Amino acid sequence: DRANARFSAKASASVYVHRFGSLSRAYELVGFRPERPQAFLEINRRLRQLHPEIVQRTEKMIAGLGGSVRRDEKTDLLILNDEIVISLVLARCQTLPKGQHHWRIRFDTERFSPDLTVAVRLDPQNANELDYYLLPRLDLPDQEIRVSNRNSANFECFRFDDLNFFYGMSERERLQRKF
Repeated sequence: DRANARFSAKASASVYVHRFGSLSRAYELVGFRPERPQAFLEINRRLRQLHPEIVQRTEKMIAGLGGSVRRDEKTDLLILNDEIVISLVLARCQTLPKGQHHWRIRFDTERFSPDLTVAVRLDPQNANELDYYLLPRLDLPDQEIRVSNRNSANFECFRFDDLNFFYGMSERERLQRKF
């Protein structure tokens, strides 16, 4: 009937996870084989876990340095010291047939307008952070950047092995006026 049709149209993946253990398992039971391999889905699951971990660690580190950060619940953007709007994105490693690695850093400049994008480049297993790009809005393209193991020197100036430079931006110093 109409009420059931409306419910099933709105059923989220969590309903399938609750009933069948996973959305992949539900597909498997009806004989559907998705085009994307299971490994791709596992990586997506890991990325959804990793993103909040990195955000929480970042918030904790900034607070420890005397800065403040709050996360916008709707956009997931971070507001640093009520001054800078930051987007934190994960860049998945994709291995090409010849073994080279590349990453796509995606931006959603139409919906969001962060002052700074912190792009976390993941290792080839997409399990851990490899390095970071701090990308100011003025230097961003509209959609995405493709990154490889070898990039132009102009672009590499935005790359950092850790987030210490970024954390330094959030640190607050108490200034005293000399009379």
